[in-house]
Formats: sequence, C-alpha cells, structure tokens
Amino acid sequence: MSLNVAELFRKSTSVGLMLAAVLLAWVPPTQARVTRILLNPPTALAGQDIPYETIAGRAWGELDPHDPQNHLITDLSLAPRNANGKVEYIASFFVVKPVDMAQASGMMWHDVPNRGGRITITADLRNLRDVGLSSGWQGDNAGATAVPANAADIPGTPPFGTNEWVKVPVLAGVTGQIFGRIINRSGLGAQPLNVMGNPIPYFPVDPADNHGATLTTHTQETITGVVTEGGTIPNSDWKFCGGGTFAAPTPVTTLPVRLCLKDGFDPTKLYQLVYTVKDPSVLGVGTAAFRDVGSFFKYEAADDFGTANPLAAYIRWAIIRGSSQSGNFTRHFIHLGMNQDEAGRIVHEGAWPLIAGRRVANNSRWGQPDGVLELYQMGSEGPQWWRRFPDPVRGLPPRGILDRCQSTRTCPKIVETFGGAEVFALKMTTSWVGTSANVDIPLPHNVRRYYLPSSTHGGGNGATTENPAAPSVNCPGNNWGRGTLRANPVPATALVNRLRVALRDWLMNGTPPPPSRWPTLREKTLVDPTMHAMGFPSGVPGIPDSIFLPENFVFPVLDYDWGPEYDHSEASGVPTNAPPPIKSVITMKVPRVDADGNELGGVPTVQRDAPLGTYLGWNITAGPSDGAPIYDGRPFHAGQVCNYVGGMVPFFKTKAQRLAAGDPRLSLEERYVTHAGYVAAVTAAASNAFNHGYLLAADRDALIAQAVASDVCNQPGDGGMCNPAP
Repeated sequence: MSLNVAELFRKSTSVGLMLAAVLLAWVPPTQARVTRILLNPPTALAGQDIPYETIAGRAWGELDPHDPQNHLITDLSLAPRNANGKVEYIASFFVVKPVDMAQASGMMWHDVPNRGGRITITADLRNLRDVGLSSGWQGDNAGATAVPANAADIPGTPPFGTNEWVKVPVLAGVTGQIFGRIINRSGLGAQPLNVMGNPIPYFPVDPADNHGATLTTHTQETITGVVTEGGTIPNSDWKFCGGGTFAAPTPVTTLPVRLCLKDGFDPTKLYQLVYTVKDPSVLGVGTAAFRDVGSFFKYEAADDFGTANPLAAYIRWAIIRGSSQSGNFTRHFIHLGMNQDEAGRIVHEGAWPLIAGRRVANNSRWGQPDGVLELYQMGSEGPQWWRRFPDPVRGLPPRGILDRCQSTRTCPKIVETFGGAEVFALKMTTSWVGTSANVDIPLPHNVRRYYLPSSTHGGGNGATTENPAAPSVNCPGNNWGRGTLRANPVPATALVNRLRVALRDWLMNGTPPPPSRWPTLREKTLVDPTMHAMGFPSGVPGIPDSIFLPENFVFPVLDYDWGPEYDHSEASGVPTNAPPPIKSVITMKVPRVDADGNELGGVPTVQRDAPLGTYLGWNITAGPSDGAPIYDGRPFHAGQVCNYVGGMVPFFKTKAQRLAAGDPRLSLEERYVTHAGYVAAVTAAASNAFNHGYLLAADRDALIAQAVASDVCNQPGDGGMCNPAP
C-alpha cells in the first residue's frame, strides 16, 4: 500500500498527528538539538485567501562538540560547555503559517535572513498554503544582528528584537590581530571601522591605548590588489574613540569602534588599521543553529519542556532560500554538510541561492560575515563550484561544495539564479570554470543554473521608458562612491517568479525545471574581460575605453595567504596574516556582448531582445571630473567599477541624434520605427521567454501591457512615431 503523504497533510489534525508518530518513531535519539522553544503570542496576517498567523520566538539549543557533524565548526572545542558537556546557543525565529495547519501544503520555505532582516513569505506562497520560517544564523552580535539584552530571559517580555539573531559562545580573553579600513571620509569628526556599512564586530583589547596598532594610508588601490602606500600615521596622532574628535573624543562603549585623527581625514586617502582585538564569537555555531531550528520545525513534535511544535506533522518538504549575503550562506551551509542534522536526516530537500557568487565567511575566528569581497575580505576561499573539481592555480585539493552531502545522500535539489553584477564584482565565474578558467565545470544532476543577462544585483525596477532617470546610483560596499551611469532597470522579478514555481514543482511533483542557461566557454559566450574579447562597441556615450583596463574593471578572486593556522580549502581556522599577502590573481571571465553591448548567453529576456539601451552588470565610480550632482565628494575609487551595481546607457531616439553624438548603436527610430513596432518586438520577446519556460503567463502579459502603456515613441506629439519629423 502506498501513502500519498501530500494528501495526508490536507486531512484532519488527528490524521496529521498520527502521521507525526509514524515519521518520528524511526528517528534515532539525538544528544544535541533544540531543547526549548518559547513562542510569542500569534499575530494575524492579512493578504491571502485563508487565515494566516505569524509567530515570533526563540530557540535554545545545544551542540555536541564530539559529534562528527560539528567537527568543522572552528573553535567549537574551545567554547564554554554546560553541565552536559554541550555548547549552547539561543536563536530567534519567525514562523508564518495557516491558522489551521490541516490546510498547509506541506512545503516550508526556510529563509536565510540577510544581515538579520526578518522575512515573511509572500502572498502567492501563502495562497498555495505554504509555511515560512525565518531564523537567525549570523552570530557576530553587531549592527542589525545584535543580540537583544533580554535574549535569554525565561519567559521574558516581548519583543526580543525585530530582526533575526543568534547568541553564540564567545571565547573570552582570546586575542588576535585584524584590520579595518576607512574610505572616502573627510573632516575632523570620528569615523567608523565598518565592513559593508556595518560595524566590524570586535573591540580593541584596550580602546584607551593604541599601542601596537598600526595606521597606514593608501593613495591608490587597483581592482587587482595593487596598493600604493602613503605612509604611516604616528600613534600619537590618532585614537580609538566612540565619537567626537581627536581633541574631544568620547569613550568606546558600543560598536562601531571609531577613529579620531589629529589632522582629520582626507577623502583622497584610504586608512588601514591593523590592531589587536579580543573575545571572538564562535560564528560556526550560528550555522549549526540554523540547521537545528529548521530540523526541529520539520521533524519534532515538542521540545524537552513539552511546548508543542506549531508545525508538527505538517512539513514534508523544506527549501533553504537566501539572497545575496544569505545566498552565500546557503552555499556555505551545504559545503559544511549542515544539510544533514545530528540524527542523520536531511534538513532541506531544496535550496535556492539567489545572486550569490561565493561562500560567506562564517566559520573562521575573527570572521566578518558582512564582507562583500572588497580588497582583503574573505569569501572566495576553497571550492566555489558544486561538484568535485581541481584547484591547480591555488594548489588546493580537488573538492566541491556538494562533497559532504553527496557522501551522506542529503544533497538538496538546487536552483541558482544570478546576473551581471555577480560576474563583474562578486567573482561569480570561478564557480563556472574554476581557477584555471579553461573549461566549463559540468553541473551536477541536482543543480539548475539561470543567468539573467545584463542585470544589476537583485534586478532593477523594470521601468519601460525612453527617458530613464538621470544617474543617481550609489555604489554598494564600504562607502565606495556613486555611479556615473543611469540605474539598470532590467528586472529579476519575472525570472524569480518562474523559478519559485519551478523549484516547488520539482520537489513536490517531480516536474523538471526549465533547462539551465548561462554563458559558457563551449558556446563562446564566456570570454576574457577585455573590450576586444567581449566585442564591446567603442564610442558608447559615457563609457570610456579606460574602464576595461584590468586595474579598473572586473573584481578578480585574489589568492590570499591567511597564515598557517587557516585552512584555505575549508575556509576555516584562525587567520593570522592581517592583511593577507596576495599570492596570485585568478583569471576571471565575463559574458560576450552584442553590437549594443548587451550580454549574450543566459535566459531570454524582453530587455535583451527588445532593448531600449545598453544594460550593464557594472557601473563606473564617479570622480571630481564628473561634477555635481553625480560626484558627491568620494573620490578614492574614481574611474573603477562601482562595486556590484549595474548601469544603463539609453539609445538615442532618432538616427540624427545618435549620428551627431557619434553613438555606434542604432537609435529607437532605426530599430522600431513606431510605438507599435516596439510593442511588437516586446510581444515577440516575451512570448519567446514564455515558450521556452522562463516566464509565467501572467508576467508575459504584464510585460506586453507595460510596453503598450509606455512612452516609447509615444510621447505627446509623436503620433506613435519614433521620429515624427517629416
């Protein structure tokens, strides 16, 4: 007799509890797990067609330092232990569920918070009766992931923070050297030691004494890691401070730690501080906490104190999903073998890392999981590819992210999505071609890959207009600067919508997703990052040939030497070189482009096949020569790529305009002639994407309707013509 488990999930509560007993009966006892949950009162949630509620809460858990599942956690053996010899943690979580769980679909989306941001699954998933779980993993206790003062109170009084956090062990009294960098700052006021705009999560050993610390200046840094030093600032001329100025500093009591300079900061210089810090967090415990919380809500009936699991018996499938930083965590989580819980069970049947080109730095002492791969930041160490593959350039053993889960048969089905910005700034192509960059790495059977060509990080706003807004983009990262080009509007929404359905159907019904599409060496759509190899047209307004120089263009993977106590293949252990020497610069590849500068390869899109301009996965950092309002006084990275934000250069409307400007790209007039011609091109492009499986019907129709309503060759006085002049 066969059981239709999905159907059972839709039956009565009594049937659900019976199923729970069946599922749990065979599970071997575990010694380390979530031991207690405390639930806040539920809150009603509107916006879907059946009653839903949200429940915030906290989970207490413990880890067995001797369990092989936890051996890879850096410093776990040094962490304080309870009376049972276990290492403890507390993690926040947020559940989104039907009020009547008998109506649940059986699917749980286990969302990875990005820098602590709490996640509520969208209304479309709630209308499918899915469950959402957001839980803490980032244990650095800084900025948005700071642990609230009442985190451990039992029962305590809500709220316990509005973001997700995890309280992990701290190695009190342990010290080590790290570095911090201050960029594009000016004036006499105190300036923060940040990473990606968030505090570096460690305090100096003695904030009142800078003895032993070294503060140097850099006058220039290339994208490839070549540094021009400007000298060392005497320790008598700077202080650690909490605010104020060198003459009147305030004490350091909270993060971020700041620096006060006697002569103030010069925005043309970068300030790099090497200093001794104390009390590292055992960050890898946060990764295990994410595993254990997901496992508890999927498998357990109640905690050790009798508090019922509100999802018990109703979860059949789980998907770990993360975007950008949290997508990097998803890759890191799988690499560590954490998709198997301590009882040997699979935690997530599916995984969806979005716009994630690396693994997050969350398992080394002094790790900074907020880093975004700027110079000297961790994240590209070890295998970035899914299947076992050689790493000859760095001299590391053949490995892959899936090695551990393949050995335990706990690998999820994986969909990965990304675009242009991940290639040009977030070092994505190493995962496609390895460090030798001379062969396409085959995809494992359980992985599907989708590249959104010519897109910015996370996608653009989807605006369809012949007059896009003037340049106003901010370069992300550590106070990087501003971009000279317009914002890239290429949206990711439609592709994400399609693949959300595809991944769900793949797990629940066995329906294969659409074919993978990304630029490859074999198809000659992946090439060297030069203007010539890319086929990028010369003379596009606002794009100087100098941007394509190696020192300005693509962020490469840099092979750092973090010291002998760091495992460069596992990205774990204790880094002792601050900052690390660069042993080599890894060869990167980029997509080839067409005559307009738009990328080839990847999934079909409306913007690719019916463009209104050149869409770029990169932008150019403004400098003094660009003038206000584009330039805003942050000159250090001028002329280099604008970190991981994309850009756009619109087409001229008429042939006469583009010839007068010397633009080699055809005008709207030459492409479409009329507004109706543009709508026809969009209709063909959207239908093509739909027919090949990369668009939902609703999104196809919406894109066509947007073109019909647009101002493209449809301005007052145009008469529906791109060039209404006789």
